[in-house]
Amino acid sequence: MADDVRNVLEALSTIDEHWQPHRLTSINDYDVKVVKLQGEFVWHTHPDTDELFMVVSGRLTIQLRDRDVVLNPNDVFVVPRGVEHCPKATDEVHAILFEPKGTVNTGDVGGEMTSDLHEFD
Repeated sequence: MADDVRNVLEALSTIDEHWQPHRLTSINDYDVKVVKLQGEFVWHTHPDTDELFMVVSGRLTIQLRDRDVVLNPNDVFVVPRGVEHCPKATDEVHAILFEPKGTVNTGDVGGEMTSDLHEFD
């Protein structure tokens, strides 16, 4: 994968399902994931890691218990480790996530929205 050039927009164009992260590449112990989001996710935390969201297109709201953070294209926000949050997108959002390898999308709550990390062919 280190020798492969990956295009974010081309990768996103191949994703059919929402809330299904795909590994774009990895760097050190981190995965760079692309994902399409629409609707409301689940409230969860990542007790051991921060989570970086970067919006490529659309408008993403990261709900926190004390406020909402609104991200537009090219905006970046880091949810600190252990902070309960719930992403929400009224319309489809394309995003990039940076997380340590093995990070589960639903964090500490699990459930039916938990997704394995998908690989591109």
